[in-house]
Amino acid sequence: MSTIRLIAGLGNPGPQYENTRHNAGAWLIYALASRYNVELKPNKKFFGLVAKITINSDDVHLIFPSTFMNRSGQGVQALASYYKILPSEILVAHDELDFPAGTVKLKTAGGHGGHNGLRDIISKLGGDKEFHRLRIGIGHPGDKNRVHDYVLGKPSVSDKKLIERSIEDVEQVIEKIIADEMSAAMNILHTNN
Repeated sequence: MSTIRLIAGLGNPGPQYENTRHNAGAWLIYALASRYNVELKPNKKFFGLVAKITINSDDVHLIFPSTFMNRSGQGVQALASYYKILPSEILVAHDELDFPAGTVKLKTAGGHGGHNGLRDIISKLGGDKEFHRLRIGIGHPGDKNRVHDYVLGKPSVSDKKLIERSIEDVEQVIEKIIADEMSAAMNILHTNN
């Protein structure tokens, strides 16, 4: 059993991207920082905005990589290497086209599914895919040719509320996730969504 020691929330840096669907993973990091009353601060060594929270008396590092999505692994790898965090102790939160807005699912290991952030993290971790993923549904535009503009666009007001509610659901089970009670967390999350 491995507790989660690092949560990475994926997205693109800069104000023009902060409210786009592709930043759904970053929204979770900001929500957790707010919930635990810590400030995300820039850290050049880790190529991102970082903070540390304590859950169940365990220290958990938060990172929003400030590199662009396709270089997300740079910060994750740097922080994990510095603190000697194993891939099995990492949770990566990211947007998921395959799920409608409001759906959130936990998954352990697997491929990148075409997600450039996951692809880079797998590459930077030496091909190790054993990290956990928190897949935050953003819906699909219905045509693969529209995906690029869709993920870099802002969700509708109703979809944004659904995504925010799914992130609140994650906050309610974060202690179980950190304690590696993944089955219990999945049962709650997957039942609510």
